[in-house]
Amino acid sequence: QVQLVESGGGLAQAGGSLRLSCVASGGTFSRYNMGWFRQAPGKEREIVAGISWISSITNYADSVKGRFTISRDNAKNTLYLQMNSLKPEDTAVYYCAKKGELSLWDSWGQGTQVTVSS
Repeated sequence: QVQLVESGGGLAQAGGSLRLSCVASGGTFSRYNMGWFRQAPGKEREIVAGISWISSITNYADSVKGRFTISRDNAKNTLYLQMNSLKPEDTAVYYCAKKGELSLWDSWGQGTQVTVSS
């Protein structure tokens, strides 16, 4: 059973930066495809960025492309999301997730709140 714990959320001003971290335990982190999701009040959860376990290939939602960077440190079992040029519309609870068999996201963290003020 993989456990994921996010940290690094908080309050930022528009144009500012935050770095989220997600520490994984209970599995072989280096063999997992990982992702960051977010859910704003009244909206559905959406994927923000993903990173593969092979070659750390990344992909991003159009809304964050060029502003957010997903990365991983397999030696530390940690996933990161560097968020720059933050906008008020980035306000949401951010979750990290692991992709399991059948390409389903099968493990989730508890979430960390990001609030961006204008």
